[in-house]
Formats: sequence, structure tokens, C-alpha cells
Amino acid sequence: MRLIKIVAAVAAVLAASATFAQAFPNKPIKLIIPFAPGGTTDIVARIMAAKMTPLLGQPVIVENRGGAGGSIGAAEIAKAAPDGYTIGMGSVSTMGTNIVAYKNNKLDPMTQFTHITNLASVPGIIVVNKNFPQKDYKSLVAELKANPGKYSYASSGAGGVGHLAMELFLVETGTEAQHIAYKGAGPAVTDVLAGNVPIMWDNLTSSLAQIKSGNFIPIGLAFPKRIPQLPNVPTFAELGLKSYEADTWFGLVGPANLPKDIVKKFYDVAMVVLKDPDTIKKLEDNGAFAVGSTPEQFTEQIKREVAKWKRVVDAKKISLDL
Repeated sequence: MRLIKIVAAVAAVLAASATFAQAFPNKPIKLIIPFAPGGTTDIVARIMAAKMTPLLGQPVIVENRGGAGGSIGAAEIAKAAPDGYTIGMGSVSTMGTNIVAYKNNKLDPMTQFTHITNLASVPGIIVVNKNFPQKDYKSLVAELKANPGKYSYASSGAGGVGHLAMELFLVETGTEAQHIAYKGAGPAVTDVLAGNVPIMWDNLTSSLAQIKSGNFIPIGLAFPKRIPQLPNVPTFAELGLKSYEADTWFGLVGPANLPKDIVKKFYDVAMVVLKDPDTIKKLEDNGAFAVGSTPEQFTEQIKREVAKWKRVVDAKKISLDL
């Protein structure tokens, strides 16, 4: 009799679990973006939210929680209940560069979040103003080596990927340049266009129009392969700097301890969306490329990113306050 009761209890638990898995979601899902509207993270999130909504059968509602380089929104994702109704966008900034560059950032991307999938990646690119005399990789590196600290470069903000990616380039090439931080990519691009600052690491989304118009000269792509939008621009690996890759990526994350069945639900839906030709086109129109890594692959990627950016921060002695 006791065995029968145990079997019945186990069956009830399994049935309840199955019912829960089938029932989820039964109310709207909040998707937190740790940045202001209009940026690439926001664009990717809204493309995904619109496509995921009919597949999940519930609205995926985007909420922007910008501030402190993305740390405010990231903290809100981390402290959410692990029930699947609050998830968010994790990026190279919130899961990588900010973690190591800001000494008072207490978030841990490995223990405070559940990694669902890397949704998309935007190539990084180093550009110079069209009037800058050095217009290719070899001459730029030679000039920077000959004049340590003479030149400056722009970034979209201290501690962000634009800052640390350019510092990584300087470390890898044994060169020096002065960092000028701006409040966003827009003002940085404007000053490089004006020639006030000659060099910039940027993501493709912000710089593509200026490259195509001839205002920016591309030095190289910090990406594993050439891209169709700029087929004649080589990767840094092709140019001989094989260790230099620095793209901007945008993934789906939740708070720690998100149940595996919910993770699988989000992952499966995201994979359907990322294989949709319309999604692929919308992403590529914004300079992004669909990725779709497994949760395990995404975890390993974040681990590698933290280690990479920590090496840069340690080498350049970067320590910032939020």
C-alpha cells in the first residue's frame, strides 16, 4: 500500500510538472532592455519580441531600463523571480566589459543569471576619418608606434565595448592612443566625422552609412569573417592580427535558477524566430547576424568574454566607478 502511495505521489508531481510546462506562459512576459530606446540592443530585442509573441501565445512586452552603462537594467533582470515572466537582454557590455571595468559593479554574469541563447552578433570595426593620412592597417599601426599617445580615439562611453575593444587593439599591436569617451555612439561618430578625433572602434550598425558614403575609412573588421555589406573590408585575422576579435553580441538571459523547461521553451522559440528569413533580413538590415547558440555554448562564451576583457582591464589598469 505504501509503495502504491509513493508511486501515486510521484505520478502527481510529474503530471503537475507536465501541466506547468504546457501552461507556461499564461500571462505576458516582460523583456528588460538595459539601455535606452533606439540602440542596437533595443532594435534586436524588439525584432525578437514581435516574433516570439505569437509563438509563445502571450505578449512579450519590452521595457527599457537604461542607466549606469546597462548595470541598472541588468540588476533588475538578476533580482527577478525565476518564473520566466521577467527575462532580459544580456550584451557584451552588461555580461562582459562592465563587469570587469567598473570596480563597484557587484553583478556576476556566471552566477546571477541563466543564459538562454546568444541571439545576434554585430561586427566590430575600426574606422578613421576620411582625411586621416593613414588609411590601412599597416600604416595606422606604424604611425601609432612612431608617435605613442599622440593620437586619440573616440568611444561611446568609458568601460563599454568600444572603449575596451580599442584598448585590446592597442595591447595586441603594442601601440598607444588617448581615449576620449562620449555619452553614446552618436556624439562619438559626430566628432570623428568632424575630424576632431581621428580614430574609432564602432559596431557596424553605427558606422555603416558613414563608411558607404566615404566619410569613414574602414581599417579592418574585428569579426571571424568578411561580411556581405562590406565585402572588400578584410578581417584583422586576414591582416595578420589573428588574436583580435571584438564583436557586439546580444543574448537572451533570465535570473539565476530559471527552470530548465522554461529555458528550453524560450530557446526553442528563439531558434524558430532566428531561422525565419524575415528575422534574418531585419537583423542584417541593422548590421546584425543571427547566432542561436545553445545555453551551454552561451555560458562558455560569456566565460571567455569576461576573461578576455579582464586581461585588457588588468593590462591597461582600467578602474571605473558607476
